Amino acid sequence: MFNYIALVSQTSQVKNWEVQMVAAALQIQVSRDFTPIWGVDATVSAFDQLEDVPSGYWPILIQDDIGFAGAAGIHLDQNKKPFGLVQFSNRWSITASHEILEILVDPMGNRMISAPSIVPEQGIVEYLVEVCDPSEAEEFTYQINGVLVSDFYTPDFFLPISSGNVRYSFSGAIQSPRKILKGGYISWRVPSTDHWWQQKWFEGNTPELIDFGVQNTADESPRTVIDRLTMLDRQKPTAWFGLPKTGKMMKEQAKLFKVANVTNQFRAATLMQEIDDIKAKAQLNVKTQPQTRVI
Repeated sequence: MFNYIALVSQTSQVKNWEVQMVAAALQIQVSRDFTPIWGVDATVSAFDQLEDVPSGYWPILIQDDIGFAGAAGIHLDQNKKPFGLVQFSNRWSITASHEILEILVDPMGNRMISAPSIVPEQGIVEYLVEVCDPSEAEEFTYQINGVLVSDFYTPDFFLPISSGNVRYSFSGAIQSPRKILKGGYISWRVPSTDHWWQQKWFEGNTPELIDFGVQNTADESPRTVIDRLTMLDRQKPTAWFGLPKTGKMMKEQAKLFKVANVTNQFRAATLMQEIDDIKAKAQLNVKTQPQTRVI
C-alpha cells in the first residue's frame, strides 16, 4: 500500500528548511525501516503551507498549540481523511515520526490484532494497533541524519510467547511480547465482556492496569475513544517545553545536525562549482569553434 504524507509547519518557530530536513529523515525511516517490517510505504514531503498540499495527501501539521493538553501529538480521522497534529517543542521530530508511523499502519484508528492478554485470565483479546505507544518515551528514540525519530514495535510484538532472535521493536528496546516500557502504554478490548483495558506506565516503578469498562466505538474510532480516556492523566511536560537543551540527547542531535549541515553546504558548494566549470567550458568551446556561415 502506498500513501502520501505532507509535513507542514504552521508555527514561526519551525522554519521550512527544518521541515525539509526532518521530512527527508522521516522518508528514510519509512522506506528503510518501517516498510520492510509492516509492508506499508509512503512518501513524506515538506510543504510551505497547507494550501500547497495536493489532494490525496495526509497532512501532519506542526502547531504552537494543538489544543490537547499534555499531548505531544495526536492523529485524527475526519470524514475518512486522516491527519495529524504535532505540538511544537524541540522534540517535535519524534512526535511527527510517531504520528506518521501510526497513521500509516492504521489510518482510521480501528485496526485490532488478536493475541493473548497481558492479564492471563482474559484469554485472547483484541489489541488496538498503536505501533509507537509502548516505547514512546524519548529515551527509546534513535537518530537519522541527526534527526530524532520514534521507535516502533513490529508485528512480532504480538507473539504468544518470547522467541529467540525476534525483534519486538525496531530499536530493540522492547525485549518481549506485549511489553510496555516506562513512559508508554497499550490498550485492548476483551470480546467476552466488551470492556476496554489499558496498561500504562507514566510514573512509578511498575505499570498500572486500568479497566475502562464498556466504551461506545460505533460513533467514534477506538483510537479516538482511547486517546480521550488516556489524555487526562497522560501529562507530558516535554510536549510543551521540550527536552533539556543540556541533556545528552539534545547535545548529540545538535552535534549531528551541525555535521550534516556542514556536509550539505560542502556538497552544495562542490556541485555548484562543477556546474560553473561545465558552463565555463561550454562557453569556451563556443568561442573557439570555427563559425560556419549558412547561406
